[in-house]
Amino acid sequence: MGMLDAQADRVREGATVEFRPTGTSMVPLVLSRQRVRVAPVVPALLEAGDIVLARVSGTVYLHLVTAVDPPRRRVQISNNRGHVNGWTSHDRVFGICLAVDDVPRPGASAKVREDPTGG
Repeated sequence: MGMLDAQADRVREGATVEFRPTGTSMVPLVLSRQRVRVAPVVPALLEAGDIVLARVSGTVYLHLVTAVDPPRRRVQISNNRGHVNGWTSHDRVFGICLAVDDVPRPGASAKVREDPTGG
């Protein structure tokens, strides 16, 4: 289990977490080792451009929502370099990035799930 898997488990249980992801796939939105704050999300409220913690084809990513499909209750996840990871269902989207190095992400706080049971 990787670091993002452990963070996804905590967020799924209702915790807001802070961690420092590594890699360059989200530059310039998130630089390697910048501190991010991620909170549980209401997936139905997601929009293209939101940064989420989600599982796609067995791998957990902190990546962008690039498309939404409300009737099928799914979102498309991509990095910030043009690579599409794929579509994933709402139940595999665990959290939304609220801030990067304490700089708030616009609109993200309005999408936080307050009820840890998912309601």
